[in-house]
Amino acid sequence: MDDGVWDPTVFTKNRERLLSGEIDRLFFQRVQGQARERRLLSDEHFTVDGTLVEAWAGHKSFKPKGGGPKTPPDGPGNPTVDFTGQKRSNKTHASTTDPDARLFRKSFGTESKLCFAGHILMDNRHGLAVDVRLTEATGRAERDAAVVMAGSLPGNRRLTLGADKAYDTREFVGCLRDMKITAHIAGKKASYSSIDGRTTRHRGYCVSQRKRKRVEEIFGWLKTVGLMRKTRHRGVARVGWMFTFATTVYNLIRMRNLAVETG
Repeated sequence: MDDGVWDPTVFTKNRERLLSGEIDRLFFQRVQGQARERRLLSDEHFTVDGTLVEAWAGHKSFKPKGGGPKTPPDGPGNPTVDFTGQKRSNKTHASTTDPDARLFRKSFGTESKLCFAGHILMDNRHGLAVDVRLTEATGRAERDAAVVMAGSLPGNRRLTLGADKAYDTREFVGCLRDMKITAHIAGKKASYSSIDGRTTRHRGYCVSQRKRKRVEEIFGWLKTVGLMRKTRHRGVARVGWMFTFATTVYNLIRMRNLAVETG
């Protein structure tokens, strides 16, 4: 404890090596292995969901890709920018602060933000994360990430995957069925839903619908305690690195609490 603190530049110089070495993924897998050794994980029932991680970039940095007309700023530090009447989209604009950030909103009635999409695959038994991803924020990001994470699940037995209504599409449900995974997804209106009575009539579907809400506890912890509401890094690689580390820490805390509960 009395030794001198290492110079911060040591980490700065080796940051790229840490990223390329996938230390975050190795750390996550090592903790997951401990949870499996303690028999805290299920091999059958899972939940997937996504959340938005606000980028370290403001709306003023979201500018036309071609440059566009330039007007002299009214202040050198924080100039006023009027977006009234402008059509701004990811096809025509990009952030000069973080080019990987995308302008996106998760639902109607909410404001659009420059952000990333974080995805978690949760075990239904004790609410531990068994896979984690971070991608660009798009309309398909949640379902595409869910297919990748579900495809990496081990075992030959029939699995179930719970999710909210955003995942209720024929394409996604069809992909799960091809992987021999039963889609326990909250259905939309009967005329639009890809989930029918063959799935919803079973008691296990109701259990999955209750269990899947626990994934919000992980997101809540990540955004309040884990400081992932607004990232302090830029780029998918670095933000994803921190998102994976934060999720791993959540698993460690959750495992400690489970150990206390079971005596």
